[in-house]
Amino acid sequence: MYTKPTLVFCFLVLMLIVKQATPRVEFTNLKCMSVDKDFAEFSECTLKSINRTYKYISARVSLYKLPITKARVNFGLYKRFNGYKPFLYNQTINACHFFKHQKAHPVAKYFFDMIKEVSNLNHSCPYNHDIIVEKASTDMVNHHITNILSYPEGDYMLETHWILNDKYAGGIKVYLSLF
Repeated sequence: MYTKPTLVFCFLVLMLIVKQATPRVEFTNLKCMSVDKDFAEFSECTLKSINRTYKYISARVSLYKLPITKARVNFGLYKRFNGYKPFLYNQTINACHFFKHQKAHPVAKYFFDMIKEVSNLNHSCPYNHDIIVEKASTDMVNHHITNILSYPEGDYMLETHWILNDKYAGGIKVYLSLF
């Protein structure tokens, strides 16, 4: 029969192994595309590696035709299988409605929660300023990937398309690896 200290020790060892087996996120690339540079333009779109374990992405969209009163976002998650193939999600949401009713869009909220602390996308329309995401780190994404909703290991791409004031403004592709 096992004694209590032996069971506690086995449990602690098991927890340590499980913690080490959880996925780790690494950003591999970031691509930003403006369609009409008279309407909106990416003035910053960077993936920065501080050291081997700390990377972050930053993006700034300069909006030239203000105010933005209508905003729709299409986002899709893709996994690499001989090229990037659709994986789980592909949705289009009314962003103005989303910020008022986040619980009505749980998938969009899951992805938005990864960047909400480092962006100025914290209110509904109208937008009278540039859109900024500043230093979204792999640690933030890793928390969501491991603690909230687990994904299998592999290479992924999150692709977004932005339609502002009924005009296609551009898109962002975030590439990452889980291992």
